[in-house]
Amino acid sequence: MIREYLPVLLQIIVAIGFAVSALIVSALLGKTGRRTPTKDTPYECGMIPQGEGVPRFSVKFYLVAMLFILFDLEIVFMYPWAVVYKDAIAHGSTIFWSMLGFISILMVGYVYALKKGALDFKK
Repeated sequence: MIREYLPVLLQIIVAIGFAVSALIVSALLGKTGRRTPTKDTPYECGMIPQGEGVPRFSVKFYLVAMLFILFDLEIVFMYPWAVVYKDAIAHGSTIFWSMLGFISILMVGYVYALKKGALDFKK
């Protein structure tokens, strides 16, 4: 049984050996420079950096993004239904009423988001 895992074990040993040897060679042969505050500042096209590095986003941005993903994914579920609708018409109106129920649940969620002001950008 150990013979089956021998190639995997050898690959792991070679990968770890390569990583360790690359770090050791880099530390031995690399030039050590003196650190100064000027060298430690981030480089921004020759300009002195101003302000924070990452601007803060409003919570509304994330809320709208999550709602978009939620409704976008639910709409994706409608494509397969639309493709097979003509072929599945033999099953009666069950497929139609199940999709109508799905859409009505989506509408309830959409109306709830509107009532809570999730899509109101003025606040």
